[in-house]
Amino acid sequence: MSVTSDHMAPDGMPPDDNLQAAEYVIGSLPLAERMAFEARLKAEPALMRLVSAWETHFEPLNASYAEVPAPDLMQAIEARLFPAPAKPRRLPFWSGLTGGLVAAGIVVAVALQFLPGREPEGVPDLVATLAGAGQAVVFTASYDIETAELTVTQTAGLPPAEGKDYELWVIGASGVPVAVGVMPGPSGVMTLPDLKPDFVLAISLEAKGGSTSGAPDQVLVAGPVTAL
Repeated sequence: MSVTSDHMAPDGMPPDDNLQAAEYVIGSLPLAERMAFEARLKAEPALMRLVSAWETHFEPLNASYAEVPAPDLMQAIEARLFPAPAKPRRLPFWSGLTGGLVAAGIVVAVALQFLPGREPEGVPDLVATLAGAGQAVVFTASYDIETAELTVTQTAGLPPAEGKDYELWVIGASGVPVAVGVMPGPSGVMTLPDLKPDFVLAISLEAKGGSTSGAPDQVLVAGPVTAL
């Protein structure tokens, strides 16, 4: 089964064509030569017959190799052609929602406190829903940019247990939670300058009076601030 054999070539066919046909069948032709050879196959029936003869000549070699199923590359191809959109970068703070937050450094609390809530006037500019997986408590927040007033209302779940308080935190671009204040009841309102979309609000469960460490003890729920 020598590739250099010329016994396959019909009379008058160049020996080089015979050798190229053999190399084409076994797959050893360089890409450029293979493409040029395939272009000739469409126009030269004698060359196609020569390729068929070499395929028959080499066919006994197939028995020496076990059939191997082709790998399923479709998922890898689709992933490369159509990559999934990048997930938004999660703030480091969010890891606290799955088992408590490990504080990294001292957090300076906002020197403002909640007052008992009242019905907000007009349509808020910013809103947030504070929820968490497996948590019964849910809070909503609304913010008026003109007055800089933030209203937070508990809409589901029970009040904190005796000796405990719910405390609100705000997380800006730095990813560091900053204490806003202890909830005075199911609803509270306070002046909070410079709250912006994509900030995060969170509620933690603290000892009575709020966190003394400058960081949340047990984060229950959180949600991003969005513009209406």
